[in-house]
Amino acid sequence: MKDNITRRNFIKSASIVSAFSIIPSHVLGGMGITAPSDRINLGFIGTGRQARTLQKNFMRSGGMQITSACDVYATNLNHFTELVKSTYAEAHGQEKYKGCKAYADFRELLESPDVDAVVISTPDHWHGVQAVKAAEAGKDIYCEKPLTLTIKEGRAIANAVNKHKRVFQTGSMQRSAPEFRHAVELVRNGYIGEIETIKVSIGGPPEPYNLPGEPIPEGLDWEMWLGPNEYLPYNHELLPNPDDEFWAQWRRFKEVGGGAMTDWGAHMFDIAQWAMDMDKSGPVEIIPPDGKNFEYLTYRYHNGITMTHENFGKNNAIRFVGTEGQIDVQRRNLAPTPVTLKDQVIGRDEIQVYRSVDHYKDWLDAIRNRSTPICDAETGHRTSTVGTLGNIAYELGRPLKWNPKTEKFKGDSDANKRLGRKLKKEWSIRL
Repeated sequence: MKDNITRRNFIKSASIVSAFSIIPSHVLGGMGITAPSDRINLGFIGTGRQARTLQKNFMRSGGMQITSACDVYATNLNHFTELVKSTYAEAHGQEKYKGCKAYADFRELLESPDVDAVVISTPDHWHGVQAVKAAEAGKDIYCEKPLTLTIKEGRAIANAVNKHKRVFQTGSMQRSAPEFRHAVELVRNGYIGEIETIKVSIGGPPEPYNLPGEPIPEGLDWEMWLGPNEYLPYNHELLPNPDDEFWAQWRRFKEVGGGAMTDWGAHMFDIAQWAMDMDKSGPVEIIPPDGKNFEYLTYRYHNGITMTHENFGKNNAIRFVGTEGQIDVQRRNLAPTPVTLKDQVIGRDEIQVYRSVDHYKDWLDAIRNRSTPICDAETGHRTSTVGTLGNIAYELGRPLKWNPKTEKFKGDSDANKRLGRKLKKEWSIRL
């Protein structure tokens, strides 16, 4: 698009992809259009299925430009960068667009002065290393949930973000959805009385890796995919191609993921923590089912509330049980008792939580304002910790006492060994 373009022609060309709200900010400033000095240049680390969803969401938010992407699998990387280029080319009325650089090593992307902030959508076993190094490189960070594979790596991210004064958003986007925000405000304001218990219905913990080894496809650096991890044989279920219809299955396996406990738990435990005002804390005891007194994995909080990992007949849902009613909430579904609470207006003099209506724009706005977005590193770390604590209790099969201030188990050295893992020397970070 030429510099002397008229506003009429600009609007005409931009309307081609109006769904993405792409604004060529290098051309025009003012009148509601993002000026070059205010445009945020994004680099994507990881370009699989989730990254392609994030790419669309960020483009809809506007005020940014994807300038680079990185992946260890050339097939995914090429697909992603071509998608970005074709979208921008159409928006700018060009046949080709060359503004998205491809990297095989995320460290090279972090060195680029053309990148202001990064979007990390790699598997969980990479999050700790990549987010810490991004903070050290002076980049703001959007990192997918669950925040990390281990509790120590989550603490390392929160510390690095704080030390380097980075703006960090965890991809727990349910916090920006109206049904969850309303449920939280109803709970916080006592509309169902005192909370007695919270039930979280999600899948279970991970299993040991058991997939058979397969030939490594051309263009895949498998050693780099493993990164800080110990060796696992390649299997295509861990790393689908762009045209595969299934999601990557690494979440199923304890070596690289935390099962549904940290996957969906990063959404549902997150809302439970938010409702209890526990974003900077966590449970003090975790009790696995024993066939006697505890039918379900049970978390106890210092305020007396218990939370169970329990299927109560709804998938990926939360049930808040109070002395005067209850609230069931899922994505796009709020079912309170009494039902009139669904339309209850929260008054100005009542507790109102942080309001975000767009999880991605919320982060971009926070970058410009140098403020804290709705789900910062500390919040993402504390939520991820809840799921990981449950996995440790399931694995050990005994009650555990947890100190959320020191982030250590009380009097249990065996459990404390599971708070971290040994990273390969090349990928060591301060834990």
